[in-house]
Amino acid sequence: MGGTSGRRLAIKRVRVPTTMKAAVIDRVGDPDVLTLATLPVPSLDPDEVLIALHTAGVASWDAEMRGGWWPTKKRPPFPLVLGTDGSGTIAAVGSRVRRFAVGDVVYAYSFGSPKGGFYAEYVAVAATNVGRRPSSLSLRDAGAGPATGLTALQGIENVLRVKRGESVVVVGASGGVGSLALQFAKWKGARVLATASGKDGVALVKRLGADAAVDGRGGADLRDAALQFAPDGLDAIFATAGGDVLERLIDAVRPGGRVVWPSGIEPEPRKRRGITFDSYDAAGGVREFARLTAAIESAKLKVPIAATFSLADAAKAHERLAAGHVLGKVVLRVRGR
Repeated sequence: MGGTSGRRLAIKRVRVPTTMKAAVIDRVGDPDVLTLATLPVPSLDPDEVLIALHTAGVASWDAEMRGGWWPTKKRPPFPLVLGTDGSGTIAAVGSRVRRFAVGDVVYAYSFGSPKGGFYAEYVAVAATNVGRRPSSLSLRDAGAGPATGLTALQGIENVLRVKRGESVVVVGASGGVGSLALQFAKWKGARVLATASGKDGVALVKRLGADAAVDGRGGADLRDAALQFAPDGLDAIFATAGGDVLERLIDAVRPGGRVVWPSGIEPEPRKRRGITFDSYDAAGGVREFARLTAAIESAKLKVPIAATFSLADAAKAHERLAAGHVLGKVVLRVRGR
């Protein structure tokens, strides 16, 4: 399954069982509240598709949900299936869906779905939040990319509006979002200074195309490093983390420069006169997925995978997140090799 390169598998019908395996929580708490359970396969609304999942992404916000935070006022009842993105094959389509057919190979994103998330053998997703898997990515890499890819691309392209020749810093460039933002900024023609975590993080961002890199935890004078990279001042910063590293880099931003970060970063940067500051939330949708797919293929994007766990080992995946120093994205292998 993982080696399929076409848009549709060579099957016309998929036999959908009534039950499925899923990694669930029945209470909030530490990673060990994640256990494997048998649940009913989600039913479909007319505008939804059912995806037989191959890979599910594991993200920091999943851990926050496990710990008690939820993106909406009302959290769905337990047992609760976490996971906001993944990849797989369309197993069934709702009566109003025309864009997809059974057998299409796709990737998808859905945040806080009341029908359950992607840590499962099947997930029901609004068809508008589904895209055909980029031909340049394996199912594993595509499953790691929807949430982080949409966040990175929209930040670089729509909010920061990076232009060719600009000097851009990507803060936290060795992480899930930052590693993709770095590549999208290079694709836009920017010169990129990347901050990363540790020597291995610095090595990763250099392999991904950073023009220069600095260890954000290594004690270097980041303002001086930025001004050495851009003597007239930085044009823009894309930040995936706040704190002292970001503040020191903002000191090197030229008047008229821009600083952008995805919502939820704490602490938020201190505003400075003459510099534009903006936060944003990534959006899903038909156009958004089409643009992401085109950008991934054009940029020849690489999706760094920090670790892969089985669905039964979802708790271990969350323990890996909690341990920190995650270079790229942690994923769950739901089916296939």
